[in-house]
Amino acid sequence: MNSFVMEGTFVFTPKKDEFVIREDSFIVVMNNKVVGIFDEVPSEYSSLKIINNKGNIIIPGLIDLHVHASQYKFRGSGMDLELLDWLNTYTFPEESKFKDASYAKKIYSAFVDELKLGPTTRACMFATLHKDATLILMDLLEASGLESYVGKINMDRNSPDYLVETTQQSLNETRNWILEALKRNYKNTKCILTPRFTPSCSDELMSGLKEIQDDYGIPLQSHLSENKKEIEWVKELEPWADNYGEAYNQFGLMGDCPKTIMAHCVSCPEDEVSLLKEKGVYVAHSPESNINISSGIAPIRKYLDKGLNVGLSTDMSGGSSPSMFRAIQFSIQASKLYWRLVDKSYSSLSTSEAFYLATKGGGSFFGKVGSFEEGFEFDAVVIDDSTIPFSSEFSVLNRVEKVIYLADNSNIKEKYVNGRSVL
Repeated sequence: MNSFVMEGTFVFTPKKDEFVIREDSFIVVMNNKVVGIFDEVPSEYSSLKIINNKGNIIIPGLIDLHVHASQYKFRGSGMDLELLDWLNTYTFPEESKFKDASYAKKIYSAFVDELKLGPTTRACMFATLHKDATLILMDLLEASGLESYVGKINMDRNSPDYLVETTQQSLNETRNWILEALKRNYKNTKCILTPRFTPSCSDELMSGLKEIQDDYGIPLQSHLSENKKEIEWVKELEPWADNYGEAYNQFGLMGDCPKTIMAHCVSCPEDEVSLLKEKGVYVAHSPESNINISSGIAPIRKYLDKGLNVGLSTDMSGGSSPSMFRAIQFSIQASKLYWRLVDKSYSSLSTSEAFYLATKGGGSFFGKVGSFEEGFEFDAVVIDDSTIPFSSEFSVLNRVEKVIYLADNSNIKEKYVNGRSVL
């Protein structure tokens, strides 16, 4: 357990429409958790080590609710294609290479190295259907100090011959992967069930995954209503389902216990939105990806107004960058386009709202994470923005906005995950 005091300027969003700024203050961390922020160090904590970050901006760690670690190499490729063509042309051939453990280690090492240097402190990610490669990724993440959920992908239908399992093989390999992960006794890296999406997963596979979930009590992640052609395909495959979400829900795979993440949710009908709300599902909003592969613009203001759980994600490599700074930026821009071009009754996201989604909004999937409120786990990114031109001439709030749009990994001075220094 780590206990210390840190000096600096703290910026966080306890509510989605409220920035809290504490300039030249001291945060007290006891046993990895925030005690409070003070103008002076309280006498009862005077013996603790003081970490001096005066002049730097300190924000909560950013949470990526949906990223494809196996797609790191070909990010920025094929952005002229829609989802299904993009998967067949780029994604599936690349993911098939991860049956080679040495290849998996090379790509995953590069991915984890960049993730560690960036503003992300926690992430939920897809690997591939290969058990051994997925464990390699988990080993690397555990060594990095970041906290994560990692999923071995399930695919037993409508998949290329070189990237598919039988139903029973998929279920057996999933159980073996979970058992091996438990044996390795990871502290910061957890399993998450990962049916790729309904088109690639048979009813028998979905039913079997629910049995595994009941046995081990682990959460689930998948894709939902991302692309118009995908949605039409699901209607053909599962004609009994009232909507795409019901294709998961009928197997008990849309729930808040264990938690569920559904990426994208670009084109959800009203009954599907109600299902997301009822089940407490987390929407992983992936704005850049939705634009790059022509899926559309998710109505995030509508989801927030209805009280859905929403976080942000890079969805690399549908998104071109693993940086959550870019995800915040794109979420604001996409919401403006939705307001201007789709429905003016839904206002665009404010900077505080987008920042909230990237911190406390997604952080709540991990527990009391994503804020500097009392009792929250201390995830923090220390930012030196002195290299951003004229930054010192602006208010703290303007500096934070400049960081969102202009900062890169070189501006990150230190990073903490649950009270532990990882950078």
